[in-house]
Amino acid sequence: MNERDSWYEEKQSEFLYRVIADCEPTPELHTLFMKLAIAAENQSHHWKKLAIAKGEKLPAPFRPALRARLVARLVKWLGPQRLLPMLAAMKVRGLSVYTRTLAGGHDAPVAGRPESRHRRLAGGGSFRASVFGVNDGLVSNASLMLGVAGAAFDSHVILLTGIAGLLAGAASMAAGEYVSMRSQREMFEYQIGLERDELAAYPEEEAEELALIYEARGVASAEARQLADTLTRDPARALDTLAREELGLNPQDLGSAWGAAISSFIAFALGAVIPLIPFFWPHPKHGLIWSIGLTAVALFATGATVSLFTGRGFLWSALRMVLIGVLAAGVTFFVGHLFGVALGSG
Repeated sequence: MNERDSWYEEKQSEFLYRVIADCEPTPELHTLFMKLAIAAENQSHHWKKLAIAKGEKLPAPFRPALRARLVARLVKWLGPQRLLPMLAAMKVRGLSVYTRTLAGGHDAPVAGRPESRHRRLAGGGSFRASVFGVNDGLVSNASLMLGVAGAAFDSHVILLTGIAGLLAGAASMAAGEYVSMRSQREMFEYQIGLERDELAAYPEEEAEELALIYEARGVASAEARQLADTLTRDPARALDTLAREELGLNPQDLGSAWGAAISSFIAFALGAVIPLIPFFWPHPKHGLIWSIGLTAVALFATGATVSLFTGRGFLWSALRMVLIGVLAAGVTFFVGHLFGVALGSG
């Protein structure tokens, strides 16, 4: 990124900081984002001088890009907390104040502290994500198969439909997870790269921004500045801390897109294969009944497992999951039956 682009990025950040500050009802956070706007403005002057020295012409007056104006409009409508990933992609700092405890009960900021993971199959929440992936495959494929059964097709057609549903659903989940994880990784790498460049260009200003964030979280001014100065003396540690505190990003979350895609495929397929099992028997005379029974048992087990994450009673959670599955399958079976009658199959 050249000096002109860096100037433009800082001016755009200043614009967004002021929009967030205007929307922020909390006095501490309003002050924080106003100070970050001033810091971005000062940093833009740094790049402006370098750009002019190289003979580059800067646009006057400054006008934010269409994407920045759209994000600003969404911030005004929805508030900044609902748009954190979007704001992070727009080079907005200080977002960690929305994900950490604020003044009155704050945790002391420590570089390298563990963070909560996204609901990714390749992250720390892999077990929970796997449970939901299995449940998705279970409900969707069982519903699909019952929809075909409602149209009065024989067991061979139901089996082929289930296999097709398993492969299509698992592939779709894997593709979606790959794109999502890859996009997240690219955003993380880009933002961390920008932070690395800025840390090298003006470490004092970066330390000041970090101190402002700590102050907004309730740390005393002198302590915040001392902590920020200490952290920024070590470039590697400073970069890790700035990514966490300014961007609200965890560098350790740069998981593998392929790993996430493969895990998604396997989790969905494991759930989707359960309703299929009875149809692989040599003479699946009562395959559909056994399929429904196995699906109900698997839904009950899945719901009971989900209770480990929600803290609710396992029996209620298990029965609720079974009820949801029954409703989904019932609707598809009824629709399939209607189409079967209309087509003369029933």
